[in-house]
Amino acid sequence: MTHSTIRRTDQPLPLGTLGKGTRAEICALDESGIVTTLPQGELERRLIEMGFVEGARVEILHEGFPKRDPIAVRVNDHTVALRRSEAAAILVRHVSGKAK
Repeated sequence: MTHSTIRRTDQPLPLGTLGKGTRAEICALDESGIVTTLPQGELERRLIEMGFVEGARVEILHEGFPKRDPIAVRVNDHTVALRRSEAAAILVRHVSGKAK
């Protein structure tokens, strides 16, 4: 088993602002600044059900064309498609280095 070298930045960023190939770790969910037709708390509940929980590793696999929306995100060894506006509720820290 090989160990990976991991370096994280301190500043959390919305997942929806990151580009293809970016790897990150979820540090929080915050839907307060998101415009949605869902009732308060519903987006957060759905994200948690899909595996977007604190500490989970994510990677942006694909971006839609032509406006980079939606995005395909790998989380917990499965792939989920999200609108960038919804992904903005997922706060992450960049992770660099090789994954295990």
